[in-house]
Amino acid sequence: MKVLVIPDIHLKKWIFDKAESMLNEGKADRAVCLMDIPDDWYMDFNTELYGDVFDRAIEFAKTYPDTLWCYGNHDVSYPWGRLETGYSPCAESIVISKLEELEETIQDSSKIAIIHRIDNVLFSHGGLCEEYVKWLDSQLNYEENLQTNYFEKNIDEMIMIINNTIQDNLWKSISPLWLRPQHGDIEAYRRDKYMQVVGHTPVEEIYEKNGFISTDVFSTYRDGRQIGESAFLVINSKTKEYEKLIF
Repeated sequence: MKVLVIPDIHLKKWIFDKAESMLNEGKADRAVCLMDIPDDWYMDFNTELYGDVFDRAIEFAKTYPDTLWCYGNHDVSYPWGRLETGYSPCAESIVISKLEELEETIQDSSKIAIIHRIDNVLFSHGGLCEEYVKWLDSQLNYEENLQTNYFEKNIDEMIMIINNTIQDNLWKSISPLWLRPQHGDIEAYRRDKYMQVVGHTPVEEIYEKNGFISTDVFSTYRDGRQIGESAFLVINSKTKEYEKLIF
């Protein structure tokens, strides 16, 4: 299956327009959105734009119901009450209500989560590393007074555990919401079998390192200039081969 990856949005609704054109042209079979829908430089008071971009995401979800959605740190920071850089108090109620509307539009709740798997590819906002899985293993055993080796569970069980863990276990620098594998020699979880596709960290070009493919090439500098190349990733979920679509 050929999967089109929609990287971090950050109030750029035209990204959905480009993605829709590529799907309509048959360049991929389905899409995965790495979200971070709200927040961008100096947009704190532009609440109308926040609403417009979420409305475009909702429209996209209706048109392409097979799309998978991976929560980003900027998305969940609003309903979780976790203030961070870029958080807009003015847009708080809009983001919370529109995110709920998006979740309701995606009728299958399993299609919007922290991490997803399609065949041999894992998708998440920041990435899943072995250090986090080991930490979560120890944390859950402590909380539940168990001696279960979560690290050795099969991949779908591991994904289910992550998608259902508490907020505090995800609001960590090594979690799939926050990990930045671009900034160190970090190994992807089960790299021998799975490729991972991530966003979160702006990069100049789409590239692979240590089992992570970084795709956040539409984020901007403070002055509005785009940091990365104008390209989308399309990946074959079985062979893990990928290509860049330049527009």
